[in-house]
Amino acid sequence: MGKSRPNRVTADLTQYPDLVVIYLGMRVNSPRGFPTLMKFAPPIMKKALTPTPDGLLLHENITWSLLPPHAGFRQYWTDFDSLERWARSGTHKQWWQNFLADRKGTGFWHETYARGREIESMYIDMPGFGLGKFAPRVEARGPMFSARQRVGVTGESELDSATIETEIYGD
Repeated sequence: MGKSRPNRVTADLTQYPDLVVIYLGMRVNSPRGFPTLMKFAPPIMKKALTPTPDGLLLHENITWSLLPPHAGFRQYWTDFDSLERWARSGTHKQWWQNFLADRKGTGFWHETYARGREIESMYIDMPGFGLGKFAPRVEARGPMFSARQRVGVTGESELDSATIETEIYGD
């Protein structure tokens, strides 16, 4: 009996020179966080992604762990500007502002991988996870405050940020 060759393929990304992949997660940090997580995934994201935002290629649900409960998403975007436009407007912007005001027993994080650019991350009320588990964690202030700056996109966004550094840190 002969061996069969594996069906080995790859994704041809030549059509997506500015592809951005973002991983996001919400982790339960206290009993209060369990209902928060259940509302977050998938009902809130489904609402935030309907209709499908311009530039979103694919949205996938991911379970990171059961103990502690930790779920999230992986999204593929045509470019950083499309992702940022969605994040700084509509349902997502309002959710982010509400979340920062009261995390309701959860922690949140994201890691963004931008083809041909830098990698950036943000962790809020999270223990070491992902990039933040092996790389030094620093306070997200000044040039480290904005995902746009962390990922190496120059210039100002056409939209206001969902959060302002002085509103979070008070100085």
